[in-house]
Amino acid sequence: MEHLFNIFVKSIFVDNLIFSTFLGMCSYLAVSKTVKTATGLGIAVVFVLTITVPVNYLLENYILKQGALSWIDSSFKDVDLSFLSFIMFIAVIASMVQLVEMIIEKYSPTLYNQLGIFLPLIAVNCAILGGSLFMQQKQFNTISEATVYGFGSGIGWLFAIITLAAIREKLTYSNIPAPLKGLGITFIVTGLMALAFMGFMGIKL
Repeated sequence: MEHLFNIFVKSIFVDNLIFSTFLGMCSYLAVSKTVKTATGLGIAVVFVLTITVPVNYLLENYILKQGALSWIDSSFKDVDLSFLSFIMFIAVIASMVQLVEMIIEKYSPTLYNQLGIFLPLIAVNCAILGGSLFMQQKQFNTISEATVYGFGSGIGWLFAIITLAAIREKLTYSNIPAPLKGLGITFIVTGLMALAFMGFMGIKL
């Protein structure tokens, strides 16, 4: 249990997809103008990461990597389908994003219209694919570890975008030099937040 908690905390603060790897920056910058839209997209990202990372873990360990198909028959022990990882991971992500899009459109049409094109673009959000690829790189031993990592990574992304959205809402009332208005000051704030998150690298887990 402690090991899973360590993975959860580390994925939020130490290995934050935004501040440590700068993945998913396009939607992060575009949708963080208000807290409401940022929260909606962030929750969608949490859902997609929580589902796709463990599903892709099962794909990786029981179908794709060398010897994964030996559970069918010992004659498949030398079969290696790892070259299909990218396309299979993306297929899983795209199907989950389509499910999220249908749910939001049905139950929250206002949020669906506010998110606009950025909702279906979760399918090509590099943070989502990055979560699965980092899962593959970290070589987790159980599906619970992969699930906790996916959920924690989503929470980290949600925390990052809500924090930036809150700051940007306050910045609208600030006296910012004209050349820095808009994305200029947003990039500066993001860089400062990334520097602040580097302090979490000192956490001993």
